[in-house]
Amino acid sequence: MDGRFVGATVTAEEDMGTTGVAGVRVAGTRDELPGPDGTFGRVAWRWPRRTVGVVRPDDPPGRWSGGGVVDGVKPVLGLTAQEVTEVLRAAALAPSVHNTQPWRFRLAGDRVELHADPARRLPATDPEDRELRLACGAALFNLRVALQARGVRPLVSLLPGSDAPGALAAVRRGGTFQVDEQTRALAAAVPARRSNRKPFRDVAVPVGHRQALVRAAERERSWLHVVGDPTDRARLQEFVARAHRIQSADADVRSELAAWTGPDRDGDGVPPASAGLRPAPQDEWALRDFQAVERPPGKDYESDPLVVVLCSFYDGPLADLQAGQALQRVLLTATTLGLSASFLSQPVEVRPVREELRRALGGTLVPQAVLRIGFGSPVPPAPRRPVAELLLEPTTTR
Repeated sequence: MDGRFVGATVTAEEDMGTTGVAGVRVAGTRDELPGPDGTFGRVAWRWPRRTVGVVRPDDPPGRWSGGGVVDGVKPVLGLTAQEVTEVLRAAALAPSVHNTQPWRFRLAGDRVELHADPARRLPATDPEDRELRLACGAALFNLRVALQARGVRPLVSLLPGSDAPGALAAVRRGGTFQVDEQTRALAAAVPARRSNRKPFRDVAVPVGHRQALVRAAERERSWLHVVGDPTDRARLQEFVARAHRIQSADADVRSELAAWTGPDRDGDGVPPASAGLRPAPQDEWALRDFQAVERPPGKDYESDPLVVVLCSFYDGPLADLQAGQALQRVLLTATTLGLSASFLSQPVEVRPVREELRRALGGTLVPQAVLRIGFGSPVPPAPRRPVAELLLEPTTTR
């Protein structure tokens, strides 16, 4: 080893069976595909004799989330108030650290603005707001997909400055969009995606699936590093464990974790049903304790999950937003393949460890997120804030 992780790119083709709705090879057989009118049947990807992942929106994209028009939502981007409500609900299904959901939206005459919610910062866990911007980037990608599913081509300006003061992004209508099969698949995956903190099955993720995830990151101008070499995996495990020890010794980090987990949260945070298992000494990867129920005897985590590092090509707020969009495309692509994912966030949250990880990656790539990926069992959706809480008062439009 010369101090770098190796073997990041998966290049070998592998025929895994049926071509899936996202244009990639998926394992086993598939049920019903989306129809040409945009409606969906039950889409299930099956490992031999067992269903490993299901995307099952029973309605057209315009009815993902149910519910009526929310007060304060108005027509914008050529959509009705009902459609705008549904688009915002879809955007708000993005992942975030401790499920803080640190985003808000402003509806102007010609745009939807995405803003950070400073009240939901984690100053101890995420002192530089990197993961806050990553989460907002993921919400932005959901917003893009939801607009595309409704025939709107989104025109996105990141960090628009005086054009939309204080916004992380401004989204305008850039014309019409011809909804294709891949967009339908990603749109269907938005409400189906979960952060799955439970053990995965001890089944390897096929090479074809890995290729699809790598390509998903590339489409958003980011890099997905697949950690396959045993020496590299051991080094990354050490980075995760060291960062976990540093955070566990920090009273402020522990306080934030306690505040956002447990049964007392309403509309946000990590409830017990989403907490996974209580960490145990035999775990190969250091896991956070989200106040899960006690682990049943003999119930352990998988021995060899797919572990990947999502990277940007540069550093700074713009890179964080771009990487957040790549992160969500990767996660939604994983969902279309019947895969589950959860985060190993500690090494990117502790700056000295993050810098070591960056050097291990060669010094050029900037690590933004570490993911554990595999075939998981179903988990319930995490709680979400109502759209009404996400709206900012409109300002004078330009």
